[in-house]
Amino acid sequence: MIRLAVVFAVLAAFPAMAITPEAKEFMATSKKLETVQCEKRALRREMALAEVERDEARLKELRARFASLDRNPETTRLEQRLGQLERRISDGKGGTRDPGDLDAISRQHREAFYRCE
Repeated sequence: MIRLAVVFAVLAAFPAMAITPEAKEFMATSKKLETVQCEKRALRREMALAEVERDEARLKELRARFASLDRNPETTRLEQRLGQLERRISDGKGGTRDPGDLDAISRQHREAFYRCE
């Protein structure tokens, strides 16, 4: 029974070992930004609704809140680092240099998306 658990643990950790160091850093940085990204997603949705409803006052307030998130120096620094890592990971054709990177990053983004809802 213990051997089975050890084998399962090794197999479960195998995909995580298959990603590049850049992808690991990308995922860690993304995790740090998750709450900000969730808030931005919610604000974008609210701004779209305010535009449709032609509620200019609410739209102005929402845009100000969105801009305040972008002014945070820590957020800006982390988002810039994500951009650098994305260029290093990308193959320039919409994919990644290492296929394992794309799978791991996509999984993390899906999980984050559902945590935001």
